[in-house]
Amino acid sequence: MSNITYAIGAPKPGAPLETMAIERRGLGPDDVAIDIAYVGLCHSDIHTVRGEWGDAQFPMVPGHEITGVVAAIGPEVTRHQVGDRVAVGYMVDSCGVCRHCLAGTEQFCLRGHVTTYNGLGYDGRPTHGGYSRRIVVRDRFVCRVPDGLALDVAAPLLCAGITTYAPLRRWGVEPGTRVAVVGLGGLGHMAVKLAVAMGADVSVLSRTTAKMADALWLGAHEFHATCAPSVFDGLRGRFELVLLTVPARLPLDPYLETLRVGGVLVLVGLPGEPLSFDPFSLVDNNAVVAGSLVGGIAETQQLLDFCAEHRVGAEIETISADQINAAYARVLDGEVRYRFVMDASTIGDERLT
Repeated sequence: MSNITYAIGAPKPGAPLETMAIERRGLGPDDVAIDIAYVGLCHSDIHTVRGEWGDAQFPMVPGHEITGVVAAIGPEVTRHQVGDRVAVGYMVDSCGVCRHCLAGTEQFCLRGHVTTYNGLGYDGRPTHGGYSRRIVVRDRFVCRVPDGLALDVAAPLLCAGITTYAPLRRWGVEPGTRVAVVGLGGLGHMAVKLAVAMGADVSVLSRTTAKMADALWLGAHEFHATCAPSVFDGLRGRFELVLLTVPARLPLDPYLETLRVGGVLVLVGLPGEPLSFDPFSLVDNNAVVAGSLVGGIAETQQLLDFCAEHRVGAEIETISADQINAAYARVLDGEVRYRFVMDASTIGDERLT
C-alpha cells in the first residue's frame, strides 16, 4: 500500500482549501490503516485553518470526525480486523502511562495528547487529519462503529457527539433532569438528541424563533427565543444543567440565573475571546461554571454504542470534495442544518502513487 494519498488542505492561513498529496507514515506494529469513508466538518476546523486559535502549522489537512473501514493492521493489533467499520476522533496518540491515560482520560495526558491534525506526533512528524482518502492511527485510538449506525451519520459523533455526551454524563443527566441547550447548531442539535435519549426534560434557548420547529422535531420539550430579554424572567431557577454550545461571546449572567441551586453551566462552544460574569450569579445559588474537553477513547466508544442502541445519529448534509470551500462559507453564515459530512471517496484520484 502506498504511503502517498490525496487530501484536501489549506496551504496557508485563510487560503481556500485545495487538493494536495500527503505522505502517511508506514504501518507500524500497533497501527491501523483506514480507508476513510466520511469526515465531518467541525467549526473548529474553520477556526484552525484561518489561524484564529494560534499555533497553526501549514500546509494543514483538517478533519477529526472520521469514519471508515480498516484496510490493514500491524502485526501486534488484536482489537481490529481488516474490513471492520471504525472511527477516529480528536486525538491519535498519548503517552499511555500517566495517571490520566491509565484512567481513560487521554485528552489530559501529562505528556500532551497528539491531535489528529495540526499537531506533532511523538516521532516529530506533523499530523494530518481526515480530509483525506486514508489515515494511519495507533490501534488504541481507533473506535468500533457498531452495526446499525451508518458511517455518514456517525462521523460527527466523533467531535460534536462526544463533546456534548461527556458533560451530560459527567454531570449526571438522567430521566427527569432539566437541561437547557443554548444554541442549535452542530453541537447543540447533538446535545438535544443525546439528552432526550437519556430521558432528560430538554429546553432549547436560541436567539430567535427560526429553529423552533427543528428543536421540537429533534425532541426538545420547550423552546425559548432569547431575543426578548423578558424570557429569562420566566426561566429563573429552572435548570439543573445549562449546556452552552454556541461559538460566540454571550453574557453569561442571564443563563446562570436560570440555574437551580447547585446547578451547572458547561461551556463547550469556544468563542475565541474571554467571557465574563458577575460572581454573585454563582454565589447566590451555589452554581458552577465548568468546561469540557471532548472525552477519552473509552467514553467515545461508549457514546457510539449508546447512539447505536438509541438510534441517534447526526443530522447531516453530505458534500463532495469540490464543495468544501462553499461549505465553509455556509457554516460561517449559519446555513447548515446541522453538520456537513464530506464523502472522502470524492477526494483526488485513487490511482495516485
